[in-house]
Amino acid sequence: WREGTFFNSAMRFLVSLFFSFAAGVRIASPPLFAATAVACRRRALPRAVEAVPGESCTGEKVVVVGATGYIGKAVVRESVRRGYATTAVVRDAAKAAGEPKFEGARIATADVCDPPALGAAGSPFEKGAVDVVISCLASRSGSKKDSFAIDYQATLNCLDAARAAGARHFVLLSAFCVKSAERKDPYALQFQYAKMEFEAKLREQTEMTYSIVRPTAFFKSVSGQLEVVNSGAPFVYFDLGEGRCATCNPISEADLAAALVDTVADKSKENALWNLGGPDDGLSMKQQGEMVAEVLGKEEAKLLAVPIGLFDVIIGGLQGGADLALRASRFDAWPEGAPEWLVKGLASGLAGLAQSLEDSAEFGRIGRYYAVEDMLTTDPADKYGRGAPRPHHERIP
Repeated sequence: WREGTFFNSAMRFLVSLFFSFAAGVRIASPPLFAATAVACRRRALPRAVEAVPGESCTGEKVVVVGATGYIGKAVVRESVRRGYATTAVVRDAAKAAGEPKFEGARIATADVCDPPALGAAGSPFEKGAVDVVISCLASRSGSKKDSFAIDYQATLNCLDAARAAGARHFVLLSAFCVKSAERKDPYALQFQYAKMEFEAKLREQTEMTYSIVRPTAFFKSVSGQLEVVNSGAPFVYFDLGEGRCATCNPISEADLAAALVDTVADKSKENALWNLGGPDDGLSMKQQGEMVAEVLGKEEAKLLAVPIGLFDVIIGGLQGGADLALRASRFDAWPEGAPEWLVKGLASGLAGLAQSLEDSAEFGRIGRYYAVEDMLTTDPADKYGRGAPRPHHERIP
């Protein structure tokens, strides 16, 4: 988020506390694409033995896009560990060269927003250079502009490049909460719609098989208040009324990376959706606060329950300001003789303010979403790994 405005600073403070529940994954039902004619056009996976979770390797060439992100780095490390010839696609090769998790991987520079460059000679998507693509691309802000630029368009660029290169399989790191866009919930978020629209494009194409993985949340996103609580401040959570608060079973970065790489060799994950959470039953935000206090050796957990209506007030104010600024930017009844530079300058400034407030309102909606929605898988088939939140918190210095 951009620095420097009261609204963005306020939203950074609030949303950072409540972003404790981010993204998700789960094993979906039967393959989403079953038409025989299409299935025949997809190339068969070159393996005859049953896949073993956390171990199997087909020996193919794997390209990871979004490799410098939190999960992307873990995927590169896991892919190399399995024995895959792995390429990490980055924007700054010099900076990436010092990343320990890239040891054993080839580092390649490419701009995922530049389609022609992706398939150029010597690029990661040069024809014949890739068998499997694992996409960990995600917008940094969640704003509408960034979401459709990265979660949709940049990811689509990589899909098109993979198809042109003759790749066999495409693995997408999506999000558990995309279900809200599918249901057309009134509170669905822009990045959810962007991911949903890309998922549709992935299913439509027939040249490659695919796996869509939707994780519930990452451990990193549920440990954000550890430092705050350690300083003596209370653990903040949102009260949904009648003692209720959101619940989540997050998955560790290592387990999620293993699950993503598993889909390369696992026939049951071909052309399928996998909603995925960690192995635990899940913790409410209040229980998370109590766990954090125990891990830090606090005698008593200091918890602050904030009414969820606070978000509604903030979001309403930001959106109202955005709408007002946008209308003002289109004002055309200026006094006769008003300098053109002044009119254009004011219109441009007001339009920019409207966009900034609109983005801040969306950030607020993101925070509110994760404060009220459970990011929880309950089916045993939708739980994966061994990592648990408490040991993760205990390892944080």
